[in-house]
Amino acid sequence: MALVITGASLLGERTADLFVDDAGVLVDSAPAGAETIDADGLVALPGLVDLHTHLREPGREDAETVLSGSRAAALGGYTAVLAMANTSPVTDTAEAATRVWELGREAGLVHVQPVGAVTRGLAGEELAELGLMHRSRAGVSVFSDDGKCVHDARVMRRALEYVKAFGGVVSQHSQDPDLAGPTACCHEGEVSGRLGLPGWPGIAEEVIVARDVMLARHTGSRVHVAHVSTAGSVEVLRWAKAQAERDGHWSVTAEVTPHHLLLTTDLLTGYDPTYKVNPPLRPQEDVDALRAALADGTIDAVATDHAPHARHDKEHAFVDAAFGMLGLETALGVVRTAMPDLSWADLARVMSVAPARIAGLADQGRALEPGSPAHLVLVDPDASVTVDRDASASLSRNNPWHGRTVTSHVVHTVFGGRVTVRDGALA
Repeated sequence: MALVITGASLLGERTADLFVDDAGVLVDSAPAGAETIDADGLVALPGLVDLHTHLREPGREDAETVLSGSRAAALGGYTAVLAMANTSPVTDTAEAATRVWELGREAGLVHVQPVGAVTRGLAGEELAELGLMHRSRAGVSVFSDDGKCVHDARVMRRALEYVKAFGGVVSQHSQDPDLAGPTACCHEGEVSGRLGLPGWPGIAEEVIVARDVMLARHTGSRVHVAHVSTAGSVEVLRWAKAQAERDGHWSVTAEVTPHHLLLTTDLLTGYDPTYKVNPPLRPQEDVDALRAALADGTIDAVATDHAPHARHDKEHAFVDAAFGMLGLETALGVVRTAMPDLSWADLARVMSVAPARIAGLADQGRALEPGSPAHLVLVDPDASVTVDRDASASLSRNNPWHGRTVTSHVVHTVFGGRVTVRDGALA
């Protein structure tokens, strides 16, 4: 259905009407018979794009499905999400990637773009079907063993060399297993020592980030650093970006999660497994460095790392609980709460434009102007929302924001001209 959106504040800068034809494209005049949406007082942004979502299907449909995750994404203002590869079976073949892509099309609420595994079975040894996944209908361009680090430098080098041929990117979960093993679950420091929890030192992230940017430089390829969590990693990224800009033949990009922008390791003192996440929550000095890096462009994007878990996986003693927390429905509000001085234009840059560019999604993150696909979100900038985990569209309830009040609220989401969220509820 054609749409007329009246009185929207485009990127919070100027008020204008938006017109969408029945093909789902923004046009320069009102189509006949269009539905009208009153956007007075609302900020219009290009639809949000998440570089890092766990949809759990296939294999763990008790925690999330592509449909339930798509619902959560739409409610959060997203029009595209990248579905990580650590499913069961792993998304390491063209057939597996195509199936996830098909499930996204069937859900029809957001663009679900599969992420392919770097190595077969996430084992870190043999490269997965990178070329076949890229040439499949799913058109995979981002590859990651997320949840595990591609810790073998030779394998990482080969992956970077391979994806260079078609402009792909390798997204790395930076965790040296010799410095932070599988039981590491709390930032190494005073809190981990006092609580008796296995330490996860920042250096375990930083050495992998440093190694991988040098491998990207050597191969002339593209590396993306997932869920950056330390000030030391920011320093490495700042240096690497300057070198890449000078050299001109390689690139490094990075993302930060909403929870690493607001929550700190002190929350672990109650041993609440809701706050168990990988990489772990860090001290305030790291949070401050991450905020500054996002504001100045050293970190390119916000990515949720939405990681739903069934109760029987999460409700354990802290050391035994699964890693991860929900994030799709709350990300925009959390970022606005953590960084209230971030302009709407900059928020669009880090939550839509840059993620779309990194992922190679040419029809996402576009300017709200005639000719662009109508992927957009309308936000109430002044609303305060108290998060209720039981109201979530996700099948899981491991929500660290439950009971917290965040700033701004998604009122309407439009995906390809279709209203997927109307007045804060699924349409």
